[in-house]
Amino acid sequence: MTAVHLGMPVVSPRGVGHLRGEESFPEFARHSLTDTQLRRNLGNATRTIRDKRAAVVAELPDWEELREAGRQLKVHTMANLPAYLVQLEEVVTARGGVVHWARDATEANRIVIDLVKATGSDEVVKVKSMATAEIALNEALEAEGIAAFETDLAELIVQLGQDKPSHILVPAIHRNRAEIREIFLREMGDVDPELTDDPAALAGAARQHLRRKFLSARVAVSGANFAVAETGTLAVVESEGNGRMCLTLPQTLITVMGIEKLVPREQDLEVFLQLLPRSSTGERMNPYTSLWTGVVPGDGPQEFHLVLLDNGRTAVLSDARGRDALNCIRCSACLNVCPVYERAGGHAYGSVYPGPIGAILSPQLTGVEDNASLPYASSLCGACYDVCPVKINIPEILVHLRAAHTETYAAEHRLPSVEAAAMKAVAWVMRNPKRWTLAVRSGRLGRVLGRRRGVIARGGAAEMIGRIPLPVVGPWTDSRDLKRPPQQTFRDWWSAEHESATSSRPSTSSGRGDQS
Repeated sequence: MTAVHLGMPVVSPRGVGHLRGEESFPEFARHSLTDTQLRRNLGNATRTIRDKRAAVVAELPDWEELREAGRQLKVHTMANLPAYLVQLEEVVTARGGVVHWARDATEANRIVIDLVKATGSDEVVKVKSMATAEIALNEALEAEGIAAFETDLAELIVQLGQDKPSHILVPAIHRNRAEIREIFLREMGDVDPELTDDPAALAGAARQHLRRKFLSARVAVSGANFAVAETGTLAVVESEGNGRMCLTLPQTLITVMGIEKLVPREQDLEVFLQLLPRSSTGERMNPYTSLWTGVVPGDGPQEFHLVLLDNGRTAVLSDARGRDALNCIRCSACLNVCPVYERAGGHAYGSVYPGPIGAILSPQLTGVEDNASLPYASSLCGACYDVCPVKINIPEILVHLRAAHTETYAAEHRLPSVEAAAMKAVAWVMRNPKRWTLAVRSGRLGRVLGRRRGVIARGGAAEMIGRIPLPVVGPWTDSRDLKRPPQQTFRDWWSAEHESATSSRPSTSSGRGDQS
């Protein structure tokens, strides 16, 4: 694949990678909602991150201006992406690197496997990378007899626990300290059997476990937070220092990067290196920001390969209303404020990209019908839009994807869905004032269903309507309670009030009257 292929959109292929779940979102969410420990872990973690983010964001008087700058930079880059990618390739090549173009996950995995085999190594160390998780690189390497060792603490926990990541920033957010301790005792052969669940002790055990891997590894695989088209510079930001070791110690460095991670100029990093740490970890700056440009003789890796990954991104780019999903800088702020994510957890999304951003990105990478339930995994409350550092209007894109799914269903089925038929009936009623008035008044018949007590938001009691065993509304009321309809509709109240006011108003003479 070369840059010219950006004009031919392709979606991520089926059967490879981690963008599609085995179950739909509602089916998986039913399981996770019964896991009280999971919900407790998620609640505690997201609440902590939210509070830290709010504190550091409040320190910047120009935060909204920074967000707008980030948005505009991303919009400009996506509008000129082919040209910037060609520029990046030229500069990286001129500085000693080799650029590879991967149309999809299969091509990307094959490129990396061949590069590792060419070095004669049978193991690699890895920096946390969403792109390599997206294409299931670890599994592809393992199938070829190559061991991949995750060096990020949370990714290591997920790998040792034979688990899946559930958060963009904190992949093991669904695990608590006691669970992590049990994983380390079970999976680390060199761990102290007296290991406690103290965070410092757990981090120390992981550090000792990984140290020899860092010192012996000849090949490292990384992702990239940003790539600068102007200079060919790549950037990785992290909090533990493992990235710095992976990027400097091995002889060969292979970076797998989504084609959307570009910024035009080096000075553009100034904006994103302020937005990202505050929105992700609630820090003023990242503890470790590593920048590298090509190959420098005698300093760092002496072979550098950059794999530019499409895997559905050109398909997203071709959708004028959905392409803003590519502006994401993977901060995870939207996950930490989302009430749906906090309750259902990341695994329910079935993709390496969970939460609100995953609900708009995964369906576009795979084709909406392969992830048709994800655009509905939202209450459309808008909290994600409010915190997004590059102002992605996630609710708007969710509605757009819902419409796309509805149109596809209508085109593929002779008969409308139950929901579509119900909406048509409602539209017919609402088009006529008399029909609408009659329908509103007939809604009072619902009072006969309100036979159980419920607690409303302000603590008072109210009669609620529970599940209604009817084909159309039954599934909807399975998870929702409705307040019992009032005895008098608003229209009836309005009419009564105005008729009363009219009848009590004194009559006036048609003449001029007295003027005293």
